[in-house]
Amino acid sequence: MKCLVIGANGQVGFELQRALAPLGSVVAIDYPELDIADESALASYVRAQAPDVLVNAAAYTAVDKAETDEATAMAVNGLAPGAMAREMAALGGLMVHYSTDYVFDGARVGAWTEEDVPAPLNAYGRTKLAGEQAVAAAGGAHLIFRTAWVYGRRGGNFMLTMLRLMKERDELRVVADQHGTPTWCRTLADVPAAIISRWQGSADARRTLSTASGVYHLTNSGSTTWHAYACAIRDLAPELAARRHVQVHPIPASAYPLPATRPANSVLDNGKLKRVFGIEAPHWQAALEQCLAEPASR
Repeated sequence: MKCLVIGANGQVGFELQRALAPLGSVVAIDYPELDIADESALASYVRAQAPDVLVNAAAYTAVDKAETDEATAMAVNGLAPGAMAREMAALGGLMVHYSTDYVFDGARVGAWTEEDVPAPLNAYGRTKLAGEQAVAAAGGAHLIFRTAWVYGRRGGNFMLTMLRLMKERDELRVVADQHGTPTWCRTLADVPAAIISRWQGSADARRTLSTASGVYHLTNSGSTTWHAYACAIRDLAPELAARRHVQVHPIPASAYPLPATRPANSVLDNGKLKRVFGIEAPHWQAALEQCLAEPASR
């Protein structure tokens, strides 16, 4: 089986190359070798590679910048996934795409399911929703994984920011009225890889997976707040053993205004993933502890 990973240099893309390697050959690419905002070049590249599975881990993730640069965000998050999915539909392959909790407005109590109606609060969420719709409209076999609060030992993310700040400061103020689930990028690679492995089976297995096409929520299990998440990082990180005294003060989101409005409730219900594929992701605290125990540079 040939897998094509687009967005190879990101947190999830890096982990996907490891997770997919046992399944066959893996071709991984990222900008500037491929500009996915160029739909024609993107479609030609996918067509030439002719993969059995394409996993799109590329995205415009500058949430606040997207408020004033929505056209670029739409090109990357909305239009490019559609171009990939159309090529994969023509090839008869499987398209895997990552989306976000930001497609919801966060205004409900309880975890969001795939049946809940999206209502993005910001430009980033609108462009990611457009990408979901474009992938589905292509008509081929596809899996769309909505996730949230992604972190890892690479790139830029909340966990790495907290580790840095806690080494520099004795007090921090962190938002305590937004709820979600910290999700390790390794989980976001391992779970889809386990599902993709079924694509290399019999024609019946492929047909079964094709009928399961659609949107799935995929985060680590459980939920928390940014404030409690920050406290867990402080308490679990071996590299902060001498910094447990750092004070993390809870503040409301209104005290930390940003250009893009964030949903107050980003908790996603992973029940469909378990019902359809029999997979349950590890609890967020267990995943965080494992991630923090690893070397800072990998």
